Amino acid sequence: MTDVHDAEAARWNYRPKGPVGLNPLFNWPPRPAAVLHWYKGAWLPLTSLTLCMVLAVVAYMTFFPALETMQTFAPGWMFRIWLLNMVPQILVAGGLHWWLYMRKGQGMYKKFDRRDLTRGNGTFTFRNQVLDNIWWTLGSAMTVATIYQWLIYWAMANGYAPVITWAAAPVWFVIWLMLIPMWSGFHFYWVHRLEHHPKLYKHVHAVHHRNVNIGPWSGISNHWYENTLYFTTYFIHLIVPSHPLHLLFHAYFQQISPVLSHSGFEKLKAGETDAARAGDFFHQLHHRYFECNYGTSEIPFDKWFGTYHDGSAEATTRTRAYKKQMYT
Repeated sequence: MTDVHDAEAARWNYRPKGPVGLNPLFNWPPRPAAVLHWYKGAWLPLTSLTLCMVLAVVAYMTFFPALETMQTFAPGWMFRIWLLNMVPQILVAGGLHWWLYMRKGQGMYKKFDRRDLTRGNGTFTFRNQVLDNIWWTLGSAMTVATIYQWLIYWAMANGYAPVITWAAAPVWFVIWLMLIPMWSGFHFYWVHRLEHHPKLYKHVHAVHHRNVNIGPWSGISNHWYENTLYFTTYFIHLIVPSHPLHLLFHAYFQQISPVLSHSGFEKLKAGETDAARAGDFFHQLHHRYFECNYGTSEIPFDKWFGTYHDGSAEATTRTRAYKKQMYT
């Protein structure tokens, strides 16, 4: 039912009830049961985290080149790393786009925005939102991400970066896997805030924000310069002892999880059942109102720094006032 006191309510096809949730790990006093519930919801059902983990393990076991072959830059292993980036990206983003926007396999069920993706709009490269997004994803994002990964794997192979094995450090191996999404959220918040500086936004980040109504290919549809910043998150593996699987999981989390979070749908439906978590309303609000929810719900930076939009009409009014102050 539309809230008569919220003029924005009619603009949504669907929005979750209540305020957008944040990780209770940072609440005081501590709420262990709530924290356990949060992480069970992140790791146990089919989510972007579990999808990226499965992809990383399968890719590592079946197609990943041996680390010792990466001591010199050679076409064979470099091409494999490029394929390990391109193929899953195309399959996941292309598959979701086909199901949700071409076949319309679940109609408008739990789709946030009422509108369809844009065609015939000169704002986008090729005057087409989907083609624009594919170009910036596969041409820009995958190129930068692959080059960074080449450098890090080469450093690992030559002993310039600390490398661990499962046999030598099984506890740290698991802990670091679980901390990578949190590191990603920490890094993303600060890089993203920088990109929203009015000058950098106008010339760089605006490419991504052409997508107000987002789709699966929008996730990492970024300007070249933005990608050089966004993917520096991988450089943590030059400092923190890691296994190649850690970087592979990190890569998929950084590259493929945005496909789901930008899908435009909160849930993916199989028959009459919600089969998987997909879209992230926290970030959907950022694409509609721009100057809010710069980070992720994993670390509540936005709440701490006053840019948290919880989905309410009051938060929309506050965000618009903040945006007006920024750009005047």
